[in-house]
Amino acid sequence: MNQPATRRTLLATGAATLAVCCVGCGDDGDGDGPSVAAGTASTSPGGDSASASGTSDSGDGEALGSVSDIPEGGGKIFAAQKVVVTQPKKGEYKAFSAICTHQGCTLNRVADGTVDCSCHDSRFRISDGSVAQGPATQPLPAKEIMVHGNMVYLG
Repeated sequence: MNQPATRRTLLATGAATLAVCCVGCGDDGDGDGPSVAAGTASTSPGGDSASASGTSDSGDGEALGSVSDIPEGGGKIFAAQKVVVTQPKKGEYKAFSAICTHQGCTLNRVADGTVDCSCHDSRFRISDGSVAQGPATQPLPAKEIMVHGNMVYLG
């Protein structure tokens, strides 16, 4: 004989259904879905560019600015996007979070090979985001960027 559904049965059934739906939407890491790789973007000799994952890109990410905005041996902080883009060597572009790993202040200056935080004077190397001077002890997390033509895109 059929019994009316209890509140517990309805909640359990709903939770199971939601779990099955979420599993279908996730990325199983098999490489078929989209992925984001952090690292270096560099321009190729022909003026085209490569993304940090090493493939040519049409610049579908958010435009940050022109490569001419990123001085060789320095960088530029894009405060609205909370990212700093550096050019440690000619044609090699790197990007990192512009949030200091010490206490979360926004980095405010790129000079003398470091990205600096004015809150407690932490400094991070433009080449890899590693700590050059504390009190920060953790490096800046890398961000994905692409260089296409003369533009830098946040990927």
